[in-house]
Amino acid sequence: MEPTEKAALEHRRLWWHSRRGMLELDVLLVPYTETVYPTLSADQQRIYQRLITCEDQDLFNWFLEKSKPDDPELAAMVRQILDRVQPD
Repeated sequence: MEPTEKAALEHRRLWWHSRRGMLELDVLLVPYTETVYPTLSADQQRIYQRLITCEDQDLFNWFLEKSKPDDPELAAMVRQILDRVQPD
């Protein structure tokens, strides 16, 4: 498999895993995966990949700002996603 094919396959897999079945999460994660994820550095992409492995209830609470992830990298990624939809 060529690197571009591998990257496209990985992006489709992430898009699928970003669809959570909770509208509140889907409206944040799916557009982010489609438009922002491809522009992230490799490190940022790895952090996003870790983020989408988290439990839906945790993600829901983080994005509603009821709690924050203990992991500072995940907390920064959540903030980045929220800032995209909640500009100043």
